[in-house]
Amino acid sequence: KDALCKVATMNIGLPDTLAYYSPEEFSAGFKKTMAFQPRVIKQNRGSSGEGIWIIKLKDENYCKEYGERSCEDGEKLVLMEANDNHEEEHTVAEFVEFCVHGRTDKSGEWTSKGVGKYLEGGKEAGGQLVDQRFCPRIVEGELRYNLIGDSLIGVIHKKPKEGGISAVGGTGSIYTFYGPEEPLFASLTENFLKKDLPHVMPSLDLADEPLPLWWTTDFINASPPGTKAEDEKWIVGEFNCSCVGISRCLAAYCKDDTPNACWDDISEEDKAEAKKMGDLMGEKALAILSK
Repeated sequence: KDALCKVATMNIGLPDTLAYYSPEEFSAGFKKTMAFQPRVIKQNRGSSGEGIWIIKLKDENYCKEYGERSCEDGEKLVLMEANDNHEEEHTVAEFVEFCVHGRTDKSGEWTSKGVGKYLEGGKEAGGQLVDQRFCPRIVEGELRYNLIGDSLIGVIHKKPKEGGISAVGGTGSIYTFYGPEEPLFASLTENFLKKDLPHVMPSLDLADEPLPLWWTTDFINASPPGTKAEDEKWIVGEFNCSCVGISRCLAAYCKDDTPNACWDDISEEDKAEAKKMGDLMGEKALAILSK
């Protein structure tokens, strides 16, 4: 998630994206940003939305200017966790306590499947929280760009289940698949592949490294409703290259309601597309090794 801070000044970033590495930084920074507008707090570790919180003030008493005030410890928060879209209510102090120390006698009762302690181990161990502006159009869905190296191989529109915010797999979200040249997203695709992509690895201090073989970029529409498509601003909600699945193979995903799912449950069309992806990954890997 630290990458979101490093691309904050790019076209695909939000300038008010902050990173916290210590309890003191987090407590002071979060109380200031939370008093101004709804926020998304993301832990650096974990996957599938665990430890990603969409947060609003219960009384919605936001200040007009950033820094005008900071939240008090006793102010109530309404929180939704992205892994399963469940909601909880806690005070500011309880949320800070849970994020720093986990479940304690000061954190209140939590129904989250997670354990908190997002800063545990310090920066060296990946202990970090990212604080980003909440983009309300997330309810319309996000766009996942699937890439093999620098080649876009498809776009997935991931729409949350009605009433939810997160489109993580297994939460009832609806996935619609598009090809890499889909006209609906032509402006975003053109800008990302030609203007932003060449600067992504340098911005992450990885200028000498190749792009990942199989990775994704999730985009959220940060523009006001009614903005023309060519003028829309799409921001990165997440880069992922550590545990990326192949969505064409979702039919083989074992869940509580499909405990015996397997390869044979995937359609022939989706199997063929998955094979194309694997072949292209092999070609890109060979090219890297041949340099």
